[in-house]
Amino acid sequence: MHELSMAQGIIDAVLQTAENNKAMEVNEVYIEIGRLAMINPEQLKFMLSVLVENTIMEDAKINIEEIPIEIRCSQCDFHGNAILDDEDHYAPLVKCPECDSQKISILNGKDCIVKNIVIEKPDDD
Repeated sequence: MHELSMAQGIIDAVLQTAENNKAMEVNEVYIEIGRLAMINPEQLKFMLSVLVENTIMEDAKINIEEIPIEIRCSQCDFHGNAILDDEDHYAPLVKCPECDSQKISILNGKDCIVKNIVIEKPDDD
């Protein structure tokens, strides 16, 4: 279950950014997870909710968006979202939706990215 280490990495990045910006509180975090990152969004959200206790992220709203797999097919030159056969969680098959080929280049959908952080800063008096 790599959701735990991914959650800790996200929290570390968010807290470092918040500290660099002198934040009092983190209000929202927007995360994008590619379908091929092999991360369960619900498990990640649970891990984040546990790990943020007693931090300035404790009350933050966590928004997770799942990103589709974008490919270019070398067989038919299709460019767009792929078909994912994820019956086997450990070895999902990515196919071209046009020609059903597996001879593809993956352009997007493997990453986990903290896209945006909403913070609260102290008023400058």
